Amino acid sequence: MSATFSISALQKLDTSITQCQALILAPTRELAQQIQKVVIALGDFMKIQCHACIGGTNVREDMKMFILDEADEMLSRGFKDQIYDVFQRLPPSTQVVLLSATMPTEVMEVTTKFMRDPIRILVKKDELTLEGIKQFYVAVEKEEWKLDTLCDLYETVTITQAVIFCNTRRKVDWLTEKLTAREFTVSAMHGDMEQQQREVIMKEFRSGSSRVLIATDLLARGIDVQQVSLVINYDLPSNKENYIHRIGRGGRFGRKGVAINFVTADDTRMLREIEQFYSTQILEMPMNVADLI
Repeated sequence: MSATFSISALQKLDTSITQCQALILAPTRELAQQIQKVVIALGDFMKIQCHACIGGTNVREDMKMFILDEADEMLSRGFKDQIYDVFQRLPPSTQVVLLSATMPTEVMEVTTKFMRDPIRILVKKDELTLEGIKQFYVAVEKEEWKLDTLCDLYETVTITQAVIFCNTRRKVDWLTEKLTAREFTVSAMHGDMEQQQREVIMKEFRSGSSRVLIATDLLARGIDVQQVSLVINYDLPSNKENYIHRIGRGGRFGRKGVAINFVTADDTRMLREIEQFYSTQILEMPMNVADLI
């Protein structure tokens, strides 16, 4: 996704002008920094400059293109008012681009407020679940049994690099503590952490020196770590949209990936809803799952 809009933005730039010509907004600092790297790499021969503003952005008057990545996330919750403020300061001729793998109806309605004659390019939901990703579930019956199930799977997990998703920051901390106590090496990341700490953790994970990352949905969107081929949903996501963002951390650019969902008796209905929503089948995890990664 980052490459898609970065190429489009670069094509539109007038390299004889040194002012800011495109503003790309993303919901997390990690994603903003990743997009900056992509833009710099792709725009290398154009001698373009790209700056990552994290924590406070100064919007210039001479903007030409305005890109919202993970638009449904950016137009919901805490970001909406800020986006409107930014939009009101842009010249009327600014081209607006919204991107996301998921776009709920209510967000589509919001976009009509600030898009002029937009061209919609929509992917059917049943074409969204990534072809290279095999999806499985493990029936754990009770919440308390998940930890032992994960420990049994741990050898399989560390064959490659894995991301384990939990629904809350507290759960991320709890699981990290429990696994560390059992002498498993894991890193953790969520929004309560200091920026510097988040950067160190991402750097270690990208370099492969850390192999298992436990995270909240903060990391579910857009982040591309090439080596990740296993995603474990320790908790099923609380909204169906985030399921595709989470499992899409593995199997990037057509590589193989496996997603394993821990399902308690209470989760069965949600799993069925996810299957229906994405027109996909999530089968019980086979014993030889290690061979598929």
